[in-house]
Amino acid sequence: MKTAIKTRRMVFFFLFLLALYVLVVSSPFFSRLIYPLVYKELIVEHARRHNLEPQLVAAVIRVESNFYSEAESPKGARGLMQIMPQTGAWAAAQAGINDFTPDQLFDPWTNIYLGTWYLHDLKRSFNENIYAVLAAYNGGRGHVKRWLEEGVWDGSRENLEDIPFAETRSFVLKVERAYRRYLELYKDEF
Repeated sequence: MKTAIKTRRMVFFFLFLLALYVLVVSSPFFSRLIYPLVYKELIVEHARRHNLEPQLVAAVIRVESNFYSEAESPKGARGLMQIMPQTGAWAAAQAGINDFTPDQLFDPWTNIYLGTWYLHDLKRSFNENIYAVLAAYNGGRGHVKRWLEEGVWDGSRENLEDIPFAETRSFVLKVERAYRRYLELYKDEF
């Protein structure tokens, strides 16, 4: 008898958690807590300047740093868009930012500016193929270029499993998922 009561309680508890999950996922209010739009003005400004969709930039930021401007990865990537200091120095020189220092990558304006500049540059390099762009953003331009040239990966969504780096495959899928949510949740705000 006690086992039946425990089982019934567990089933009701599981159903309660399931209903709560469905409520949270389907609610725009709760979804916006999970997919926030922090630094909206900077994201829109720099995305438009570099011919990108703000929702894509927001998705990259969410996946890279979850909007924490002081984020620093174990490998040394910094700021909202997790830019490596050497990539930041190169992008700053290309974009005409003088006197760049790696600590500037913690500044939201500078980080989003350089991150969007870099995404735009990758879009040009990879003929607007967003999957190749995201893979290169995470795994490196040289790696992705080599994978495409050698036929390791064809650059398609369907063959993401061919990307040799698990972290890069995961990054592309996470950004894609977040991008779709940002398009859905913030479609009327841009």
